[in-house]
Amino acid sequence: MIAQRMIDLIEVHSDQLAKGLIERLLNSEKMSDMRKVPLPELQQRVYEIYHNLSDWLETKTEADIERWFTAVGTRRAAQGVALSHLVCALLAVKENLWDFLAREAMLDRPLEVYQEIELLRLMDQFFDRAVYYAARGHERGSRALAS
Repeated sequence: MIAQRMIDLIEVHSDQLAKGLIERLLNSEKMSDMRKVPLPELQQRVYEIYHNLSDWLETKTEADIERWFTAVGTRRAAQGVALSHLVCALLAVKENLWDFLAREAMLDRPLEVYQEIELLRLMDQFFDRAVYYAARGHERGSRALAS
């Protein structure tokens, strides 16, 4: 079982996490193309990842991740977001989450440490898949725009 206490902490603070990340996305030159995405859409997508993290990690299948992130990648290509900016933004979502957990997670028992390691492993796996499928969707969207 993953560290449910940490998942709950993330989901409860999903608004705060999303706001901090949006600020970071909009102020970074590495992700400047993300400014092309309408702000409400960007906020909603980031919020959905954080607020539904337990679903993404525990109940969503790889096909669900593929479907959602391929669509995101395709949409970002249509919006003129460079692939490098999209990948950097997805990595920033994960980094922001790790920073939050480093500040907020208080681990008291060995079981909690084990659960945190498992959570981090699952998060890494999820974000690796998210980046891959978003890149595939972006490639598809770019090909469609070129034809």
